Amino acid sequence: MMGNNRISILIIWLTLLIGLCVQIIPWSPEYNMFKPHLLVLVLAYWLIALPHRIGMSVAFLLGVILDLFSGTLLGIHAIIFCCVAFLLMFKFQLIRNLALWQQSIIIFAVSLCYNLLIFLLQVIIYHTVTISPLVFISSFVDGVLWIVIFLFLRLIRRKFAIS
Repeated sequence: MMGNNRISILIIWLTLLIGLCVQIIPWSPEYNMFKPHLLVLVLAYWLIALPHRIGMSVAFLLGVILDLFSGTLLGIHAIIFCCVAFLLMFKFQLIRNLALWQQSIIIFAVSLCYNLLIFLLQVIIYHTVTISPLVFISSFVDGVLWIVIFLFLRLIRRKFAIS
């Protein structure tokens, strides 16, 4: 029983680490608008599926790690990840019982909130405006990619009996 618990925690952290690695891969400026927020998607899955295992503290820690890797001001992504975690954990039972296409719409909205919070904090801290309508494309990609991420991580969760 204890070994299964350790394997479950290891698999959860491994998926989050893979999401972090894909998140920090640089994309060319032409395709940067299509870059998904994979770490947010993986974190969202685990927050909805297992909110008792992954919570605000994990979201904060992942945000700090992403800040360190991306070179942004320390705490920006940590605050935003905590906001995203709160939004998802607040109604996780409702989100969990929705159809996959409805979850995809909610993830689109959460991704849009993520992008707008990054914009807001950049305006407050750096006094620069770096938003364009192309932010909707990134959020749309997140919404579409949610279906694939959800099905893949659910398969992993069922295969290794993570609960």
